Parts: sequence; C-alpha cells; structure tokens
Amino acid sequence: MTMYDASRPATFPDDGLFRIEIPSVEGPAALEAVIEQTQRYDLTVHRVSQGSGVAMLDDAEIRAMVQAADAANMELCLFLGPRGTWDIGGSAKVPGSGLGPRVRGADQVRFSVADAVRAAELGVSCLLVADEGVLYELHRARVRGDLPSGLRLKMSALTGPANPAAFAVVERLGADSINVPGDLTVAQLAELRAAGRAAIDVYIESPDNLGGFVRHHEAPAIVAAAAPVYLKFGLRNAADIYPVGLHLEQLAVASARERVRRAHLTRELLDRHGLLGRMSPPGARLIEGLTRFPEHEAGVAGEVVGEVVGA
Repeated sequence: MTMYDASRPATFPDDGLFRIEIPSVEGPAALEAVIEQTQRYDLTVHRVSQGSGVAMLDDAEIRAMVQAADAANMELCLFLGPRGTWDIGGSAKVPGSGLGPRVRGADQVRFSVADAVRAAELGVSCLLVADEGVLYELHRARVRGDLPSGLRLKMSALTGPANPAAFAVVERLGADSINVPGDLTVAQLAELRAAGRAAIDVYIESPDNLGGFVRHHEAPAIVAAAAPVYLKFGLRNAADIYPVGLHLEQLAVASARERVRRAHLTRELLDRHGLLGRMSPPGARLIEGLTRFPEHEAGVAGEVVGEVVGA
C-alpha cells in the first residue's frame, strides 16, 4: 500500500491540527440551539452534521439550516438516505450481517443520488455517506461536473474504516473526511493517518449505539496522532433519535445543547495542553492533497447518477 508523503505537514490547509464538529444536529431548531450554545461558551464549531437524512427535511427546513449555518460560519453536512437498517429487507437487522446502513439495489443508489442532487441544489456543501458505492458514484459525478466540484463527501461512522488499507481505499473512492470507529487506539489512529490525507473524524464521546466511549482525556493525544482531525462530540446516555421528527424535537434540541457543552469541556482541556492555538480558524472547510483513483476511472459515465441528474 502506498503511503502519503510523510514529509508534508499533517495539517489542514489553514495549518490547523484540529476542528470541532457537533453531530446529530437534527433540524433548524437543533441548529439554533447549537448556535446559541456556541455563543454562550465562545466556542468555535467548524461543522455541524445531521443523521436522520435529507429525506426527513423539507426544502424550507434545508434552506433555513443552510442560511443559519452560513451566518454562524459553520459547515452543514446532511446524511444521505436510504440505509439498510431502515429498509424493508431483514438482513441488515440480523446479528452478524455486514449490510448495516449500506444501500440495497440500484433503486436505493438512485434514491441516494437524488438526495445528493436535491441537497446540493438547496445549497448544502457537505454530504454524509454510508455506502462505498454511493460514495464513488457521487465522486465521479463531482469530477464530471454533474455535482458541484466543491461538494465535500464525508464517510459515515456507521461504515467507517478501521485499518489503514481500508482508509486508503475510502479516500481514493472520493471521501474528503472519514469517520472512523470510536474505539480505535491512539496508535491505530496514527496508522490510519499514515495511510492517507483525508481528514479523520473521531468521536471523543460516542453515542451509546456506537459504543458509548468517553475519551475526553485522550483528546490531546488524538490530535497529535490523527491530525488533521475533526473532534466529534456525541452523547452517552442519550436516546437514539433517528429518524427525528416533531415528536422528538425537544429531546433533539436538549441533546444538541449538551453536545456543545461537551465540546466546550474538551476545548478547555486542549487549551490547558497548549493546543488551542493549533485549531483551525472559524469557518475553515478546505481539505486538500487527497489521493483518488485514476481520473480515467473517475471519468467513466455513471449510469445511476446520469439518470438522476438528467431526469
């Protein structure tokens, strides 16, 4: 496996070592709560992400989130659907199944691409993807110009790579930012960093359905090993709210507020370790220097994407 040039600094293009992400920001009300909390704590949040999916938001809600995130100088990342665990098929729900949140069949690839096209048209510049095939289709669409070239693709923690070979493949498929399992050791995170230059996204605190790991004390070591890295703040002992709706809005808002407080706690820890000055500046989004599969492969006409874009 070819490693990236280790002589190049392991930083974001702005020379930052880390950025902060608040996940599970499920709709305009939750985003408003996040923005209020960041102002309360004077906390820089670079990215907010959502997990219920593009299909669970109407056009007005997506536009409202795009506008609010832009005004707060945050990147907004929405999840693509569908996913195997929500589908009518039963294999994703069987213990030992490897399907998980991946999509089933060409129709679900088309549904995912349609979500991506709709989100991009409404101004969303970052999409969360949980299926390697969908990731590659979207990257090829980016290369061809069927989707904006500046659209960032983020691999979900639901299918994140756990070894350096897999990490390198996911970057080459088109991921700009890659969620990895929250239980990887600091040494294992360093192994992934040695395999590519995509941003590594790590849960400093994982939600219960992803293990419930609480690793705040390790944040300085994680920054040193995994930079450039997004530090993510899930919430242990919180209900699984996907897919969210009005029946869960109060819980989603309260959880969003607490996620920001958790990030504030780790920001203070990083400051005590002298690392706060190495955080990316507010509004930073660029991720550069990535390795892809050869352009002649990425340029091949993607029938699935073409059908949706040309519809």
